[in-house]
Amino acid sequence: MSEADLRYLNRMVVERLNLLAQARSTVQLAQFAQGDRVSFIANDGMEKHGTVLRLNKKTVSLRTDDEMLWKVSPGLLRKSGR
Repeated sequence: MSEADLRYLNRMVVERLNLLAQARSTVQLAQFAQGDRVSFIANDGMEKHGTVLRLNKKTVSLRTDDEMLWKVSPGLLRKSGR
């Protein structure tokens, strides 16, 4: 294959991977709704609990019980009964 062919193939692969990631994110976001109680593990290892404020294109905006605002990937969230 020529360099031009390889560059074209690379662009097609990258576009397909981006499309798959976007579809996966959409499926994960669909599990949540505004007002849902959720939990996640923060960078410091502590479990945080909060309420969904908004579903963004790639993240979920939420307010934790300690009144902090977070934008979290939906793949890191779990629905919480608290």
